[in-house]
Amino acid sequence: MQFDNQSIKTNSELRRSAREQLSGNWGTAILLCLIFSIICGAPGLIFTKINPYIGQVISILLTGPLTLGLYTCFLKLVRHEPFRFENLFDGFKRFSSSVIAQLLITIFVFLWALLLLIPGIIASYGYSMVFYILSDNPEISAMEALNRSKEMMKGFKWKLFCLHLSFIGWALLGILTLGIGYLWLTPYIYGSTTNFYENLKATQLNKNSFTV
Repeated sequence: MQFDNQSIKTNSELRRSAREQLSGNWGTAILLCLIFSIICGAPGLIFTKINPYIGQVISILLTGPLTLGLYTCFLKLVRHEPFRFENLFDGFKRFSSSVIAQLLITIFVFLWALLLLIPGIIASYGYSMVFYILSDNPEISAMEALNRSKEMMKGFKWKLFCLHLSFIGWALLGILTLGIGYLWLTPYIYGSTTNFYENLKATQLNKNSFTV
């Protein structure tokens, strides 16, 4: 797959787009991210003392569909399409593919991390577009989404890493505010990452050979 690098936006441009899109939508975006974090994290907390393995299984069953729903909401946000809080649960309409995708990502990243931490991080960035691709292509399988994400991210993992790293100042500020700042930081990061996906997809030169 080839890209027109002249069309790739800078990280500051991606962040600025996210701020503009979140304007007037902060409340819904914050609620989406908060409920997402609570539901995904609850099984681990509840089953820690009872049976942590059950908690992990339930977490995967919930995280896949909810991640798909969350990413779909942020895609609607950056595309200026109407969305509601209830759209967070739209991923359960594609329960099997979202769960399989989450399970495969967890397994593959874990296996790479067994080598060293850095290969695990690189692998996670390679699979970072999976749920965006699943959202845009409801007809494809989870494995196909993983393969497309790896192909799409070739040569761009470092750029996305740098985009995330650019939020480190805001993350430190979030710590100083006892975590309250993360209510705004989390949707800000999701919005910027979604803009990264949209920009990367738009720069494809050969759309006939690769459809996202």
